[in-house]
Amino acid sequence: MDYRQRTLRNEVGCTGIGLHSGEKVRINIKPAPCDTGIRFVRTDSDGHPMVEARFSNVYDTTLATSIGSNGCKVATIEHLMAAFFGLGIDNAVVELNGPEVPIMDGSSAPFVFLIKSAGIREQKEPKQFIVIKKTFKVDDGNRSVCIYPSRELKITYMIDFKHPLLTNQEYKLRFSGKDFVREISRARTFGFLRDVQTLRENGFAKGGSLDNAIVIDEFRVINEDGLRFKDEFVRHKILDFIGDLSIVGPPVIGHFVVKKSGHFLNQEMLKRLMKSKKHWKLMTFKSPEECTKNSVKIPAFGVAEPVPA
Repeated sequence: MDYRQRTLRNEVGCTGIGLHSGEKVRINIKPAPCDTGIRFVRTDSDGHPMVEARFSNVYDTTLATSIGSNGCKVATIEHLMAAFFGLGIDNAVVELNGPEVPIMDGSSAPFVFLIKSAGIREQKEPKQFIVIKKTFKVDDGNRSVCIYPSRELKITYMIDFKHPLLTNQEYKLRFSGKDFVREISRARTFGFLRDVQTLRENGFAKGGSLDNAIVIDEFRVINEDGLRFKDEFVRHKILDFIGDLSIVGPPVIGHFVVKKSGHFLNQEMLKRLMKSKKHWKLMTFKSPEECTKNSVKIPAFGVAEPVPA
């Protein structure tokens, strides 16, 4: 039962390209003590400023989730954050020598590989969990996020774009680290060929390519290797949602029913939910028996090394 905090066993890193900035970036992920949370450090800036990954530091949700504090900004954090959440990593320091987390192949799978390569270590302190007590909903036109009380973390996600490949896709995830890695982490970001030129003219997608995104024309996927899943699009939206959800800190236990949401509404939901404390309670479990007693099923994050003696 995965009720203790986790970090990496060893430091690990790689180099990649920022999706929107187009800049080459070196990323190093380091272990961190209990209760550190996820912290991003800009090693290319004077004094190596730091920004914590939390919803109050989100400053932009245009085509990605970006955080900033005291002049330190880091863009496009959601795929890395989803990997941290999927593997149960609570504490880590992420060093970057550029403005944006590298896009890698457009999914979370390369970050999952890196973290697993470094090893995952269970720590002595227990995790905190946000347990939903009352139904909560936010709307934005035909988009919505609704959260219901549940014994476990579940996500039901629906998308419906005006495109033959993207109409009425739905996916239901009963969260576990194993299912996240196998069913969600490999799903890539996607976009429309007709939008590429406009995006670049407006300073976005400068590093985008068929190596790190699914590109769709009016009728088909133009990537030679096709899709990894027939419903890869909605699976990637769940990946993004998990990355955005993780920024709240403690894992949330509830059933999310999401319709056509994006980064903006995801973050708006978190802000409103955190302000409405009657809808949730913060819980800590110090033993498997406490979980059973409280009728809560803690998300299974996968195998980790035991607490050191």
